[in-house]
Amino acid sequence: MIVLKKTTHRIRALAFPLLTLAIGCVRADESADKAWAAMPEILARIVPPVFPNKEFDITSYGARAGGSEICTAAFASAIAECMKAGGGRVIVPAGKFLTGPIHLQSNVDLHLAAGAEIIFSDRFEDYLPVVPVRVGGIDVLNYSPLIYAKDCTNVAVTGKGKLNGNAEKWWKWKESGQHFKMGAMGLPLEKRVFGTPEAGIRPNFLCLYGCKNVLLEGFTIGSGPNWTIHPVYCQNITVRGVNVDTDGPNNDGIDPDSCRDVLIENCTFSTGDDCVVLKSGYNEDGWRVGRPTENVVMRHCSSKRGHGGLVIGSEMSGDVRNVFMENCEFEGTDRAIRIKSKRGRGGVVEKVYARDIKVRDMKFEAVILNMDYSSDKNPAANEKSPVFRDMCFERITGSGAPVAIRITGEGDSPVENIRFSDIDLTAKLGVVASSIKNVRFDNLRLKTGKGPAFDLANASQVIISNAEISPKPDVFLKLEGESSSGIRIESSPAAKGGISLGKGVPADAVTEK
Repeated sequence: MIVLKKTTHRIRALAFPLLTLAIGCVRADESADKAWAAMPEILARIVPPVFPNKEFDITSYGARAGGSEICTAAFASAIAECMKAGGGRVIVPAGKFLTGPIHLQSNVDLHLAAGAEIIFSDRFEDYLPVVPVRVGGIDVLNYSPLIYAKDCTNVAVTGKGKLNGNAEKWWKWKESGQHFKMGAMGLPLEKRVFGTPEAGIRPNFLCLYGCKNVLLEGFTIGSGPNWTIHPVYCQNITVRGVNVDTDGPNNDGIDPDSCRDVLIENCTFSTGDDCVVLKSGYNEDGWRVGRPTENVVMRHCSSKRGHGGLVIGSEMSGDVRNVFMENCEFEGTDRAIRIKSKRGRGGVVEKVYARDIKVRDMKFEAVILNMDYSSDKNPAANEKSPVFRDMCFERITGSGAPVAIRITGEGDSPVENIRFSDIDLTAKLGVVASSIKNVRFDNLRLKTGKGPAFDLANASQVIISNAEISPKPDVFLKLEGESSSGIRIESSPAAKGGISLGKGVPADAVTEK
C-alpha cells in the first residue's frame, strides 16, 4: 500500500487538465434543479377523484356491529347499489364489523367513520375464488386481497377509521416459490393459479389493480397477511394522511408497482418491512410487461420503524424513474434511503431526488445504493446488471447511523452521475463506495468514529469538495482498485497527509486543490 503524504505539483500539472475534461460533465445538481422545477407538472396531473354526494350505510344492507357476525354480503350489496346509482360513499359507521374480502367498484368511496373498525376474516377459503394480482413482481392468480379493486376508475378508501387485517394465521405460511419459476418460463397467466395453503402465497392487504384516479386518505391500516397497500398498473394515485402500523413478515407499507403519477404525503409508518417501496416487476416478468414506476412524489412523511424509509427494488426490472422525496423524517428504520438490486435483474433506476431529510438512530446506513442485494436466493436469469444513474441527495442531517453512505455498483455497471450535497451526519463510518463513476460529494460534514472518511474502490471521476471531517482522521481517503482514477479533492483541509493508495492504484489517481 502506498501512503501519499503530499500530492506533487507534477501530478497536478499532468492530471488537472485531463480531469477537467473527464468530470466537467458531472453536474447531477444541475439536472436535479431542473427536475425539481418540473415537479409541479407531475403534481398538476395527480388529482384526487370526486364522488357524488350520495351515501350508502352498510348497516342499511344488513351489516351489524360487534365484530362477531360476518358482513361480507352487506359490504357487497352497499357497493353494488352505490355503483348502480352512479357512485358515492359507502359508509362504515362507528363500531367493529367483521367481513371477508371487500371488492370495490368504479366511482365508489369506502368511507370509514371515526371509531369504525373493519376486521377481516382469518378463514382462508373466504378469499376465494382467485383473482389477478402481482406477487413479488410476478403476475399470478391468487387469493383475493382483503380489499381489492380491478380496472376501476375513481375509487377511494377514506376516513378516520381502522382496517384490521387480523392476519396472524397467514403469517406462518412459507412460499413454495413456484410463481418465480412460472414467470421465468413465461407461462400464460391462466396457468399460474395458486390460492392454496400449500402454495404459501399470502395475499396483500389493499390491492388496486389496473385502476385510475385513486384516493387513499386518513385511515389507519395494519396486521395484513403481506404487503399492506399495493397499487399495481395504476395511474393518478393520492395517498394522504394514512397511518400504516403493521407487523408480520413482508408487511411493507406502500408498494407502488409499475404505477405512474403517485403522490404520498403526510403519512406515518411503523412497519415490519419497508415503509414506501417502489417496484416494477421481477426479471423476465418485469421485462415482459415493461411498465416502469415513474413520477412519484413522497413528502412530509415519517417513520418509527421499518427496513427502509424510501426504498426502490429489488424487483425493478421494468425501470423506476422520476422519484422525488422531500421534508421527511425517519427514526429507528434500518435505512432512510435504500436502492437495491442485483446482477441478473436488469432494469434502470434513474432520476431520483431527495432533499431536506432528517434521520435518527438508523440500524445500518443512512443512504445505500446497492447492486449486491443478497436476500433473493433465486438464480439469476442472466448476467445483466441493473443500472443506477442520475440521482441527487441534498440536505440530509442526523445522527446514529453505523454508516453514513454506502454505494455498491458492479464492474460493468458502475453507479453513475450521483451527487451528495450538504450532508451533515454522525456515523461510525463515513462514505464506503465501490464501482462508482462521476460522483460528487459537496459540503459533507461527517462526525465519524473510525476508519477513513472516504473508503473508495474502483472509483473514477469523483469530486470531494468542502468536506469537514471530525475528529480529523488519520486516513481521509483510502483508494483501492487498479481502475480507480480521476479523484479530485477540493477545499478539504482534513485530507492533508491522509491519502492512502492501494496496490496497483496509479500515483496520479488523486489530485488535491
